[in-house]
Amino acid sequence: MTTEMRRPAIEALQASRAPFNRFFGGPIWARNGDPGMANFAVGNPQSMPDPRYVDALGRWLEPRDKDWFAYKLSEPKSRRAVAATLSARTGLDWDPADIAMTNGGFAALAVTLRAILEPGDEVIFLSPPWFFYEVLILAAGGVPVRVPLEPPAFDLDASAAEAAITPRTRAVLVNTPHNPSGRVYPLEALSGLAAMLEAASERVGRTIHLISDEPYNRIVFDGRAFHSPAEVYPGTIVNYSYGKTLLAPGMRIGYVAVPPTAPHRESLRDAVFTAQIASGYAFPNALLQHAIEDLEELSIDVGALERRRDRVVGELRSMGYETTLPEGTFYVMARAPIDDDEAYAARLADQGVLVLPGSVVEVPGWFRISLTASDEMVDRGLPGFRAALAAATAAG
Repeated sequence: MTTEMRRPAIEALQASRAPFNRFFGGPIWARNGDPGMANFAVGNPQSMPDPRYVDALGRWLEPRDKDWFAYKLSEPKSRRAVAATLSARTGLDWDPADIAMTNGGFAALAVTLRAILEPGDEVIFLSPPWFFYEVLILAAGGVPVRVPLEPPAFDLDASAAEAAITPRTRAVLVNTPHNPSGRVYPLEALSGLAAMLEAASERVGRTIHLISDEPYNRIVFDGRAFHSPAEVYPGTIVNYSYGKTLLAPGMRIGYVAVPPTAPHRESLRDAVFTAQIASGYAFPNALLQHAIEDLEELSIDVGALERRRDRVVGELRSMGYETTLPEGTFYVMARAPIDDDEAYAARLADQGVLVLPGSVVEVPGWFRISLTASDEMVDRGLPGFRAALAAATAAG
């Protein structure tokens, strides 16, 4: 392929990352290292790692045999552990052969898209999205198609997704619990989406896959039950990352999983394996796979996150901000008091508070707050939110 032929694709990839690059390469994020800055912008840990997690890795660091750190594919132990967890959580009898271990959720999405897409196939995704859905679809040769979710409810709208389906639609990508809104879509909504996709698949003459991106599926609040679309739609492909549940996003392990109800499971297994190789050997490292059974038993303190959510939302609403009340994930969305959310993020940075402008996640006029900020950061940051709002109100 010549440079001239590649240029439109490269430009499309660059354009899809522009808001992300503008923020993380710009003057606001450059202040992340300022003394006393309270970082609510991203879901990174803001305190030392959980000692249980460190201990688990330590237990499996000592080699048991000469191949301990050799090349690893999707190891039988890992696949069995994941299949057992999925069976317990969904009520389906998952086959370990349908589990492909990946180096994180990022790789799981890349592998899934490469496995199922032909050039020009369309993938519908919900907006606001995770940063990189569009670029991953483009990189796999697909055509991204947005279906907007309306703030502040961000309800899942099966009819809007149906209106976007064409004969070229190959997949619908759903994120639940949803980043950035925190919505946890109930079984009724997922069942409605499943019924629509079954009818649409029949109409277009091929299975329209439902890619379920669910790295936050263990981070839900108020006693809610999480439901995977795999429970109601056989054409689901589940993507997962352990980085959120363990708050260790730099330790890359996740998986692609195909439910036992899926059609053409054997051919999907082969396609996923080939895509893992083509994606740059997208298998997790040896240590994380050795430790997988221990990691399955660990989680960040979801109760502490819920209490932090209640405090942050309560305080911001008392100040006069409009906010979401997330049902899961790490994130709260708040409406900026001025139209330019990037300018307002800069004002907050002047007050010692870093947030993510909503334009980065396709919600202009809003901003996202990460609840992985420590309680001490919350103490320091809340006065900054108040001062920025007071200044904006005074300026009219």
